[in-house]
Amino acid sequence: MIFAIEEINKSKFLLPNVSIGYRIYDNCASTLSSMRAVMALINGDEWTLGKRCSGQSAVHAIIGESESSSTIVLSRTTGPFKIPVISHSATCECLSNRKEYPSFFRTIASDLYQSRALAQLVKHFGWTWVGAVNSDSDYGNSGMAIFLDAAQEEGVCVEYTEKFHRAEPEKLMKVVDVIRKSTARVIVGFLAHVEMNNLLEQLSLHNITGHQFIGVEAWITADSLVTPTSFSVLGGSLGFAVQKANISGLEDFLIKDFWETAFQCKDTKAAFCKENQDLIQFREYDEDVAELRYSSNIYKAIYAVAYSLHSILNCSESQGCDKTVEITPWQVVESLKQVNFTIKNGDQVGFDSTGSAVARYEVVNWQQSSDRGVQFKPVGYYDASLPLGQKFVLKTEAITWPGGSKELPVSVCSDSCRPGTYKVLQKGKPVCCYDCIQCADGEISNTTDSNDCKKCPEEYWSNQNRDACVLKNVEFLSFTEVMGKILVFFTLFGALLTLIVAILFLINKDTPLVKANNSELSFLLLFSLTLCFLCSLTFIGRPSEWSCMLRHTAFGITFVLCISCVLGKTIVVLVAFRATLPGSNVMKWFGPMQQRLSVLSFTLIQVLICVLWLTINPPFPYKNMEHYKERIILECALGSPVGFWAVLGYIGLLAVLCFVLAFLARKLPDNFNEAKFITFSMLIFCAVWITFIPAYVSSPGKFTVAVEIFAILASSYGLLFCIFAPKCYIIVLKPEMNTRKHLMGKNTT
Repeated sequence: MIFAIEEINKSKFLLPNVSIGYRIYDNCASTLSSMRAVMALINGDEWTLGKRCSGQSAVHAIIGESESSSTIVLSRTTGPFKIPVISHSATCECLSNRKEYPSFFRTIASDLYQSRALAQLVKHFGWTWVGAVNSDSDYGNSGMAIFLDAAQEEGVCVEYTEKFHRAEPEKLMKVVDVIRKSTARVIVGFLAHVEMNNLLEQLSLHNITGHQFIGVEAWITADSLVTPTSFSVLGGSLGFAVQKANISGLEDFLIKDFWETAFQCKDTKAAFCKENQDLIQFREYDEDVAELRYSSNIYKAIYAVAYSLHSILNCSESQGCDKTVEITPWQVVESLKQVNFTIKNGDQVGFDSTGSAVARYEVVNWQQSSDRGVQFKPVGYYDASLPLGQKFVLKTEAITWPGGSKELPVSVCSDSCRPGTYKVLQKGKPVCCYDCIQCADGEISNTTDSNDCKKCPEEYWSNQNRDACVLKNVEFLSFTEVMGKILVFFTLFGALLTLIVAILFLINKDTPLVKANNSELSFLLLFSLTLCFLCSLTFIGRPSEWSCMLRHTAFGITFVLCISCVLGKTIVVLVAFRATLPGSNVMKWFGPMQQRLSVLSFTLIQVLICVLWLTINPPFPYKNMEHYKERIILECALGSPVGFWAVLGYIGLLAVLCFVLAFLARKLPDNFNEAKFITFSMLIFCAVWITFIPAYVSSPGKFTVAVEIFAILASSYGLLFCIFAPKCYIIVLKPEMNTRKHLMGKNTT
């Protein structure tokens, strides 16, 4: 303060012909002492027992106080007199209220910025579970309230909030006990340096170490906290500090004043200096001066008053100041609102609408120096005047954490939920305490700490980790899978057997057995059976528009052709037996021509049904996503169920008719009787397709197709073996029975 005043008094351009006077009071950290000093200044004389309230004030501004609580009392006292009070370290946001403190200014920023910056600092390192301790004072309560609001906005949870006053040891012990039992590894200490010193003593005494402290400007660089045991508790602490003074000439002034005041040692030849030669070597030592921080704020406050007076007195370098102007405190207040200047170290000084300076802080870290001492190492800065995104800069790699570790400490209530899970809050606990629940099937979360899961699009499904949607597997009966290969084998094997039977019949077409069984219908039946076997192949493979239409129509037409042939053979058997009776001319009504026409007519009816089905509402490929959630069943939708069941019903009608006719002909002579084989084949055919209906309806996915193919193959094999196996047996193994005489004979007993 004296350095700044002497510098101004020597200045030729600032208050050139005016000298500033001053009075300095030591309040001894007592608000009562501050009040006495203020009353003395207001009254124009120092406070004395006999002269308490007399005289006219010559004070134009008061520089002080250091602590917020004392500053509040001081400002309320001077407020009615409109005497400006400029504090260098009172940071309580409550002092920004211009209605209550219209004449208050400060060359330090409000805690509004520091408290918010603390929340941002905590969030930056991912600490979402912290403890909070503050001084039970205007400074601590106001700053902590702002921090708690900012922490909530940043998503930081506070496990506990405790406060104590320096005169309340029982509350201090409660705070120590809470810290010991807590799970939060990070503690935000919004404390004055006295309370912090008290807390540090108790933590050291109870050996409570390993916590990451986040501090404020009041204590983070306080030399009084540096003790042999303090680093075990506060080592690695991070916090915001006022920028260093960096005022040229201050070092020499302070050192010279110190030596002259303390040792009366103006030069080395003085008697005292000669007696203390061991101290002379430290006369030029000024490293501790560089660590001064609040000195620059006092320096700025003095210059702010000087510039205010300079403006009021209309000073100029050539003409000096108008000393006739009567200065009133309220003029100084109004003039201080307008000051805007730059001091010699380059810092710009001015006051915002609340009377505060721009928020500029150093981020410092408690580290151990090479000589085992404690150093407050700058590891970043905060400057509220810079654009968004540039205000907060940290050098994380330069930070030393508690215990000398380079690994970032973790302080969370619950570990982060990995992608694929979502957070479910624990009942009765803060939002930072949660359980991680895996997303349900078909849902994903692809971010850490997701609050919910998103459903995958219709054709997608969640992967195993539930963190990405992948295309659903498309399922259909393919030629490459085991089931498909087995069905293809039996299909081709059946077609091959049918072809062998046809060749065998062709070779033996002139034998009585082949002729007697209507060779033309037999060959047509074998041809239709071959088509029945081969139509199974249309059901295998990826469904397409053409394959869907082909599979059902081919199946329907070939089976009607097959059953029509069997029906024709059954009618032939009946008619042939009737024709042997005397006077019967039935054969002329069901000769070869009529047989062909009946087969053709029955088949054309099915063709007509299929044409109508394909014209009105044909089958089409369909992605079935309803039966299975995790995969798509690619199948052929029927289009018109009526068309499908009409095709199937017509086949069933012909089969039942054929079965009835064959059953009626079962008692004809054995050697000529083909009806019982047809009866048995139709029994198998009907049994297969009656069983097919419930199996078809209830089978899931590609098994529906497999069931349909199985029904086709089973009924085809049934017809092939029941009708042609006995004949092949006689042709190949019992050729002696393949004679007209044997065929026309009767069984003998």
